[in-house]
Amino acid sequence: MSGRALLMDVGNNRLKWGTFDKGRIIRTGSIRHDAIHVSGFSALTSKLPRDPDSVLVSNVAGPGFAAKLIRVLGIHCNVETRFARSEKSAFGVHNGYRQPRQMGVDRWAAMIGARAEFKSALCIVDAGTAVTIDVLDRDGQHLGGQIIPGLHLMARGLESETSGINGLRIRPGDPGTGMGMFANGTERAVRAGALNAICGAIERAVRTMRVQGYRPGIILTGGGASRILKQLDGKVIHRPHLVLQGLAFMLQNHS
Repeated sequence: MSGRALLMDVGNNRLKWGTFDKGRIIRTGSIRHDAIHVSGFSALTSKLPRDPDSVLVSNVAGPGFAAKLIRVLGIHCNVETRFARSEKSAFGVHNGYRQPRQMGVDRWAAMIGARAEFKSALCIVDAGTAVTIDVLDRDGQHLGGQIIPGLHLMARGLESETSGINGLRIRPGDPGTGMGMFANGTERAVRAGALNAICGAIERAVRTMRVQGYRPGIILTGGGASRILKQLDGKVIHRPHLVLQGLAFMLQNHS
């Protein structure tokens, strides 16, 4: 691939982008879907580069949003918008799903981005609306994954299914370590509980891999990564633009 590319990671609640130029991802940004809903797509296009040589998108927001994005980017960028797809095997990663297309393409791109950088066993965590955990062996074989609710979904579930918990706001904050993880108020208790549930799931996944003889590196990405990064035991590598990195690798190595 030569020239400048626009890469986009379209999630359930947020759209992220970056420009890939001369082997580097530069000029990254993000916008929430509700901001686009209120202000229109001009809220997005006013921030994007014009006339890239190519556009590659990871989209999990559904076909309706994809169709709108094609029209908008076709006018703004004057180039065809291409969408990444999950495959059975590509770019050094072998999908463990029986039906590979059922895997969210963001997870697929994140695995490709991680595998391109690290040639070891990996535990790849994307902390977004949902938290996904995918594990690879040192040969790039996907051994499977898990999907659990993210911080906001856990809080929302408690609000909707209980009578005494409402009006919660999951705000950034350190729940503390040791006995400090036990809260003295409901909102903080929910925040600490959700965060510890996610960290516990990650640590158990890593521990299970180690028992089975793997020595996984832990790669963390997603909008909620900064909230759980310091809570995890052991060395964790933070890659905030991992999906974009995967898309860039796809472009560079596309035959």
